[in-house]
Amino acid sequence: MNRPPESFVRVREDRLLDFAAACFEKAGLDADHAGLIARLLVNSDLRGVRSHGTRTVNGYCKSFENGHINPRPNIRVLRETPTCSVIDGDGTLGYLPMVRAAEHAIRKAKELGMGMGLARHVGHIGSAGHYARMCSDAGCIGFCVQGRQHGNAERDGRERQLGYFGNPPICFAFPSGDEPPVVLDAATCILADYQRGAAFDALLEMIPAAFFKSIGYTAVAALIGGGLAGVSLPSSHATKEKWRASGAGGCVIAIHIDTAIPDAVFRAESDRMVRDVRKTYDPMPGCDRALLPGAIEEERMALHRAEGIRYGEMERENARQVSARLDVPLPWN
Repeated sequence: MNRPPESFVRVREDRLLDFAAACFEKAGLDADHAGLIARLLVNSDLRGVRSHGTRTVNGYCKSFENGHINPRPNIRVLRETPTCSVIDGDGTLGYLPMVRAAEHAIRKAKELGMGMGLARHVGHIGSAGHYARMCSDAGCIGFCVQGRQHGNAERDGRERQLGYFGNPPICFAFPSGDEPPVVLDAATCILADYQRGAAFDALLEMIPAAFFKSIGYTAVAALIGGGLAGVSLPSSHATKEKWRASGAGGCVIAIHIDTAIPDAVFRAESDRMVRDVRKTYDPMPGCDRALLPGAIEEERMALHRAEGIRYGEMERENARQVSARLDVPLPWN
């Protein structure tokens, strides 16, 4: 899904921002909330992460319109200690609550070396990279994960094959100097959600170790991003009864680099590793360069800002639907 589209139109960043924000406002969000989500979704498009970009505006707006997600949340701090803040998302999408959680984590990390922000009563948070990158941009190592309750396939209607045990977003982000930052912005399953069927089932026996790892990663995500955030609390069940798509939680952890080692020393080591891999390793089969996670996204962001975002048919069809429903002009000519 995140391969560059073969057929596309180019859309300018500013026009896509205006389009997404206008759609969210028409769906009931206030201007600041709408603008924040639009900014993060366009950032995903700029990085070429099409699965989590503005193609989701249509579905998100439907959730607001249908009352599945709260468009006017009362976001507040439920609990705070010197190292941790717990944010109540009040049944809204996870974007704004998770930004607040990241801000708290960063502030605490700069004061004490480490900080954690948790959000509960939220819907989808999108790419975990949004919030881990906030930490990295602030001179911290960032970690982010979303979680929800896992384990009862009969209740949630998901597959009972343990190898496909959920696929929540997870990210680690490390700042660098002159080289691209190392950003593992991924999900916990080794397969994408759409990779199901006999051809993929055969992999369960061929490479079981890979599936055992992803099963473990999902369990970790569920307990840190979900259990620790409070998705099993009675208040979370009550919020989900009111806002049916808000049964998730999220966690952001920030580690202030300069507390442990001079920031410049760490960034130099990050640069050295990125550079050495690029120069001394053979590329993966089918690839022409040896790159660490994060490099491609940096390149695509620069390209899309210079030439326009490559907007494929998947994105355009979703844009057409929400444009017609909410009477917002399309962002391309």
